[in-house]
Amino acid sequence: MDFEIVNGDVASCETECLVVGIEADSQLSPSAQALDTAAQGYISDIVGGGDIQGKTAETLLLQKVPGVSARRVLLVGLGASDERNDRSYRKIVKAAMGAIKGVRAESAVFSLDGLGSNDDDQYRQLRHLIEWAGAELYIYDETKSKKADPLALNKLAILLSEDDTELGEYALLDGVALINGISTARDLGNLPGNICTPTYLAEQAIALADEHEALETTILDEDEMRQLGMHSLLSVGNGSDQPSKLIVMHYKGGSEEDKNHVLVGKGITFDTGGISLKPGASMDEMKFDMCGAASVFGAMTALCEMNLELNVVGIVAAAENMPSGRATKPGDIVTTMSGQTVEILNTDAEGRLVLCDALTYAERFEPETVVDVATLTGACIVALGHQATGLLSNDDTLANDLLEAGNQAADKAWRLPLWDEYQEQLDSNFADIANIGGPPAGTITAACFLSRFTKSYRWAHLDIAGVAWNSKGKEKGATGRCVPLLTQHLLNLAAED
Repeated sequence: MDFEIVNGDVASCETECLVVGIEADSQLSPSAQALDTAAQGYISDIVGGGDIQGKTAETLLLQKVPGVSARRVLLVGLGASDERNDRSYRKIVKAAMGAIKGVRAESAVFSLDGLGSNDDDQYRQLRHLIEWAGAELYIYDETKSKKADPLALNKLAILLSEDDTELGEYALLDGVALINGISTARDLGNLPGNICTPTYLAEQAIALADEHEALETTILDEDEMRQLGMHSLLSVGNGSDQPSKLIVMHYKGGSEEDKNHVLVGKGITFDTGGISLKPGASMDEMKFDMCGAASVFGAMTALCEMNLELNVVGIVAAAENMPSGRATKPGDIVTTMSGQTVEILNTDAEGRLVLCDALTYAERFEPETVVDVATLTGACIVALGHQATGLLSNDDTLANDLLEAGNQAADKAWRLPLWDEYQEQLDSNFADIANIGGPPAGTITAACFLSRFTKSYRWAHLDIAGVAWNSKGKEKGATGRCVPLLTQHLLNLAAED
């Protein structure tokens, strides 16, 4: 897919489908007015007839509009100005892309005059247009014998004035990098557990480093992890025939003096629950339990393509959680890399067991910040539904930075408390800490567990259990969240340096 910025008169724009906006109450946008003038009132006559009223995401496709070079003109409703926001904007882009794909147009040009949302930040508007249009082009057919028909659309452009072209180019390049990062995360999340194993993830990390000179990848096998004392991480994979891996991707885009920012991803490539076996219904969705790792892969992909002047370490703790005669049992006690002991009361609370050792390993990079990402708790879905990522942190500045990045990226997070009072729920009679704290405040106590391994640096935890995948019908699959949030956070860090 080719994305580009184009200039010129909207009526003279040569494309198979030209997208212009109609505001609420059938008001023509500036681009629509220009087309109407060229067409001698043709568009205003149609709009005046009530065929389209300008409601959000409403569409009307016109063929061979007189005086207009484009083969088709797609009118898309923008809604009322006081109702426009990121959510309505995404609906507009989705509706337009659906219409474009429906007529199998090979090229399309958007000319929305900055009216798609109420956002005054043109860079942000343009980047979201690219990002969300790209999301509508995503196809997963890796494991299907009959591949999807190739998309007819091969060129997507945004019409801008010459004065806005440079800003548009920045937005386009960042948007395409985000598309690629999100698609990487979605591809990994959608692959089944018999393909996407810890070894497969390690191979993908090596391949990514082969593509980008600034990236170095190191893979730790089970013997190496055992020598480091990562018995908590290793305990999760005890019951599986698939060997666990610790994947370390080091992006060196900054100077040697710049500190590292670390991203840590939970990579449970399939989660049966282990001996604490999950119910069979919807267990297929536990292939998505590595979406935290997929988010890290996606962010690292976008980071490499953006060539940010930043030093970033991506760590993925990869394991498969299976029941067998070798599997870890409830009541077992393991020693973490930090030296703390953990009583495993429930083997289905395994994400924190792999993350705690990865978080301890992160200390060797002397990080400025550490952010871990995990599909960690069903309790987060109860608390926040499928709209927001759960955020907990030991540092207010880092937490606020991530919240702001989520708002900028339209990939929102919501902060939950991390008070000492919750730590008592993790008390154990037989070890330093229990791996569960009971039903109350499950997302918080999971973060409390992790916080015991992050005292030497600024740290935040992102629980993406409610946002990492969609379970609904034809929409079922990985979403790629929270790649936009993480990538925006890295963009903001690079801008500060």
